[in-house]
Amino acid sequence: QVQLVESGGGLAQPGGSLRLSCAKSGSIGSDYAMGWYRQAPGKQRELVAVFTSGDSTNYGDSVKGRFTISRDNAKNTVYLQMNSLKPEDTAVYYCNVKYSRGRGDYNYWGRGTQVTVSS
Repeated sequence: QVQLVESGGGLAQPGGSLRLSCAKSGSIGSDYAMGWYRQAPGKQRELVAVFTSGDSTNYGDSVKGRFTISRDNAKNTVYLQMNSLKPEDTAVYYCNVKYSRGRGDYNYWGRGTQVTVSS
């Protein structure tokens, strides 16, 4: 069983920065994707940034050049550094882990952390 706990959300001014953390518990080996998605009111959940199972990174177009995903494998934690924040970055940010084992596909979500960008 995988559990994901996010932290670090809050209120930031436009142009400001926030750093999110996601701590993973539960042993699933090393072949998994882990990262961040977000959902704004009235919109679909969208990709923010992820580490793929192949160890590369993918970013959503709207955050490229502003957000950076990183991780500390010893702490089973992934981080999202968000710079140059815009009001349109306001959303609930969710941590996600995906992996496949045999014939099964597994997909876990954290509870989410609110990020609000406003002056």
